[in-house]
Amino acid sequence: MFEGWALALATPGLEWVIAAAVLAALVYGFAGFGSALIFMPLSTIFLPPPLAIAAFSLSAVGSLLTVFPGAWKAADKTQTLMVVAMSIVFMPVGIYLLRIAPEVTIRTAVCVMTLLTLALLLSGWKVPLRGGRGLQLGVGALAGITGGSTGLNGPPVILFNLGTDQPVAVTRGNLACFLTLNSLAMMPMLWIQGLVDARAFFLGLILLGPYALGGFLGVQMFRPDRARIYKAVAYILIGVAGVMGLPVWG
Repeated sequence: MFEGWALALATPGLEWVIAAAVLAALVYGFAGFGSALIFMPLSTIFLPPPLAIAAFSLSAVGSLLTVFPGAWKAADKTQTLMVVAMSIVFMPVGIYLLRIAPEVTIRTAVCVMTLLTLALLLSGWKVPLRGGRGLQLGVGALAGITGGSTGLNGPPVILFNLGTDQPVAVTRGNLACFLTLNSLAMMPMLWIQGLVDARAFFLGLILLGPYALGGFLGVQMFRPDRARIYKAVAYILIGVAGVMGLPVWG
């Protein structure tokens, strides 16, 4: 136990990883999305991708108390639970890819997916998506694969929700609930495939408090009439994170 704590506390760049967790949760709190799009590119500068994903999945549990309660009230519960269930089913496929792919490949995939998602969001993605339950299940499956392999389960769900005609409050609630519930399954799935050790567990515990604090502050900052400002700030931070995390910088 003490060895796990010692290894976690000795993590190179720990202070920057903690700062990334606070920033990611803050954006998640006021924008309803973007936590992994900010945390994963920044954290993998210092951490191996499996360690970053495992620690983040545990720290994100903090949003159960800060972001989830309000989001659940507004969310389309049936749709959200269906997408979450399908994501969990396909998550092991993504985790298997995480196990076998070189670290630089995962880091590159994280940043490319982050910047591609940002580009689509900036383009005003509003492509109508049709397909009913089948489409929802497909989105959940894709989110499980991308989440398990890169820690980014949000992009498929974000783009799917933006392609619907739901009110903004419902879309925001769907995203926040999906991201929170999905994070609950990530750590056990990673553990089953041998990617969680004592260091990952205790690093997640270290990040839990800062992430919960960031989420709480973000929720307190949220004002519906300032949604465009929050979105613009989230886009800027996602873009900076995506560029900074590219392996070309070393």
